[in-house]
Formats: sequence, C-alpha cells, structure tokens
Amino acid sequence: MKAAAPEEFLVLPWPGSSSGGSEPGPGGDGYGGVLLKCGAAVGVTLICVVVLRKWIAGGVCQCSVRLDGKTVLVTGANTGIGKETCRDLAGRGARVVMACRDLIRAERAAEEIRQSTGNGNVVIRHLDLASVYSVSQFAKDFLDSEDRLDILVNNAGVMMCPRWLTEDGFETQMAVNHLGHFLLTNLLLPMLKSSAPSRVINVSSIAHKGGRIDFDDLFFSNRPYSALESYRQSKLANVLFTRELARRLKGSGVSAFCLHPGVIRTELGRHVEGWFPLLGALLRLPALLLMKTPREGSQTTVFCAVTPGLQELSGHYFSDCAEKEAAPEGRDDDVAWRLWEESARLVRLKGTW
Repeated sequence: MKAAAPEEFLVLPWPGSSSGGSEPGPGGDGYGGVLLKCGAAVGVTLICVVVLRKWIAGGVCQCSVRLDGKTVLVTGANTGIGKETCRDLAGRGARVVMACRDLIRAERAAEEIRQSTGNGNVVIRHLDLASVYSVSQFAKDFLDSEDRLDILVNNAGVMMCPRWLTEDGFETQMAVNHLGHFLLTNLLLPMLKSSAPSRVINVSSIAHKGGRIDFDDLFFSNRPYSALESYRQSKLANVLFTRELARRLKGSGVSAFCLHPGVIRTELGRHVEGWFPLLGALLRLPALLLMKTPREGSQTTVFCAVTPGLQELSGHYFSDCAEKEAAPEGRDDDVAWRLWEESARLVRLKGTW
C-alpha cells in the first residue's frame, strides 16, 4: 500500500519582500523599509526639536548664591517673568517685595511662591507705574517700612498698547516702561546706597535696536501714533537710563544692568493679539515651541541679580546670561544724559545729580 504524501502548503511571501529578503516588492522599499525610514525621520525631527528648544531657552543661571538677609523688590511681579524672578530669589532665602497694580492677583501669586519655596517672607505692595503719585507714595512707604534694599528689579512693562494717556498726560508705554521706573529708582537710591553693594536691574528688550528718542514729541502728540515705535522708544530708554545711572553711581557701591529676556510666552503680548487676532490664533501653537517659558525668560534677570563680580560691568547690557553689546543707539552718552534730564523734569524729580 502506497504511503500518503504529506500535504503541501502554499507559502506566500510577506508583502513587499521576496523569498530571498533582498528584492524590493511592488512598493519599492517594502513595509519594513518604509517603517524604518519613518522611524528615522521621526527620530531626527525629535532631536531637532530638542536642540531648537534648548537654543531658544537660552542661558541658564548656574549661580547658587544664597540671599538670606537680603531684600529684593520686583515690579510687575504677579505674572510672567516677574513672578518667576520672585520665585527664584525667594528660593534663595531673600525677603521678596512684589510691587503690583492688581493686589488680588498679586496675593495669589505670592501665596503660590510661599508654598513652592517654603519662604514665608514674600509680601505684596500696591504700585501703579503709570501714576507719578502712586510711585512717589510707594517709595515713601517702602523707605518708612523697610530696613534695606539690595536688589531692585524694574521688570514691569506694557507692549504695543493703543495710545493711552496716563493721569499725568504721558503716553502709557513711555510712562510705565521708563518714566515710572526712572522715578522709582531715584526715590529708592538712598536705601540702595545704604545697603551697598546693591544692584538695579532694568528689563529692556532687543527691540531697543532701531529705537529713537524723539525729544520733540516723546508722547506722539504731533505725529501719528505707532505702537511699535513707542515700544522701541521706551525700551531704548531703559538701556540709556541704565547707562547714565551707572555713570552717576560710579563709586557708590550700586551697580546697574539692563537685559533682553528673550521672546516670552506671557501676557505682555495681549495687545499684539488685539491688533491682529487671526495672527495671534495662528501663532499660538508654534509659540509653544518658538518662545521661552516665563521661567526660561527670567534666567538673565536672576543672573544679573546674583552673579558675583558683575560690578565691573555696571551699565552694560545682557542677554541669555551673558554680556552682549547694545545697539549703537543704546550707547550714545549724550542722548543718555539728555534723557535723564528730560525724565527728571517730566516726573518733577528734584535735585538730580
């Protein structure tokens, strides 16, 4: 009797492969090759994103200096980089005074900082930089109630808002970004000097490049208002103020620095989105990748506040935790002196030196 032959099975090749495993299928590279290429593309993309984010994040303050027994004052401290600056300095043990216009939001931010740092010595005070009276009253109360001031961070600002006038008749961007801080700094100088070595840090912007101080029309009374030109003028004023302040304070033990924090995801750009709502909506997602977080944006401020040995660079401009050269218009000593004198006249500051 003849044995039955074993059943035969038809073995079909995997799609896109050959029996030898080397010959491409109808798709060209085969599923395995496509998956491999896709995986490689995804991997390269992720690496590029990580490198890009690291580059955008910029420098990081590596200094571990403690600030126990020191007092820090930060304006515009209830949100954005001001809040993160307060958090960092409170974490170093400083007494942190948060100067804010909205006390409800300020108290929420202060409590969050107290909880996250374990430092209960974080207090809030009301300050409206758009009002000469408010600035003067704030400075008086601060001098009456505080024993020292080691670091003043002039952080608050507005960006590209409509042409609003303050109660003193000043255009808002120039008033808040420059004149309010100019007056505040001068009124607090006696305590800064008595607490020396101390520092004044002015948060400016790369937007000072291309700016121009129009002494004939600082507040756009006689020319068409441009929100961008006004912003640039106010940020250039920060740089020039820092330069002139450092010159006048030479030998006093008080140093002055200004900085560009980077392009930050904060509320500062709300007026820009108001001008161009569709653009703002379209850019919101890319902004998550292409803009610094508030913590990343606070690093250069913290660097200027705590890094030892910066006194020799008083009056200089910083970005990404490193000294950078300000634009030529920010290095004009004649304009810096003239801006100081005009600012003192506008805010009715007596006895400038």
